Amino acid sequence: MIRVLLADDEAMIRAGVGAILSADPGIEVVAEASDGREAVELALKHRPDVALLDIRMPRLDGLQAAEEIRRTVPGTVLVMLTTFSEDEYIARALGAGVSGFLLKSGNPHELIAGVRAVAEGAAFLSPDVARRVIAQLGGGRLSRAAEAKRTLEPLTGREREVVSLVGAGHSNREIAAELYVVEGTVKAHVSAVLGRLGLKNRVQLAILAHEAGLGGTGEQ
Repeated sequence: MIRVLLADDEAMIRAGVGAILSADPGIEVVAEASDGREAVELALKHRPDVALLDIRMPRLDGLQAAEEIRRTVPGTVLVMLTTFSEDEYIARALGAGVSGFLLKSGNPHELIAGVRAVAEGAAFLSPDVARRVIAQLGGGRLSRAAEAKRTLEPLTGREREVVSLVGAGHSNREIAAELYVVEGTVKAHVSAVLGRLGLKNRVQLAILAHEAGLGGTGEQ
């Protein structure tokens, strides 16, 4: 059972997202918060597997709450709920240790898939969010793609396969099954790639994969 904390200052959003998640028998919404400070307090109390945090909330915004939860409840995976009007927050969230970005207006199946993916150790980017993150990070699409491909050039063929699957949102377990290796080997590859490329987490690696056309979002 995946235990989820949901934090959003809009009651209608909490009700809608909560209903979608609760429809999955493998997901349980254990707590709901209406502001960032309450989210931190409930995370400490319930220690959920996943915290879904609205980016803009009173008292503490989602980014501040994410940083606090990451520090005090490191076992909780962080996912940001965003809208198209909040692009300016996304780049900051990358440094807050988040594992995913989901659109409030996205497909319900995408919401459930995202929660399941991050709970299993994968990074998850809504495709629409991924495109906006890539655009926001600077430069035109072609120049970003060329730069990303150059960054990935030193990787081995197997490491590129792993990066592509990370970009597609697969967990270590799923990647291991796809490549017919043990999960520990996948973890070693991911850690090695993060270190070699100077990246902080799987979300940054997934974004790089998207920029380079890996992960099913463009030409390889």
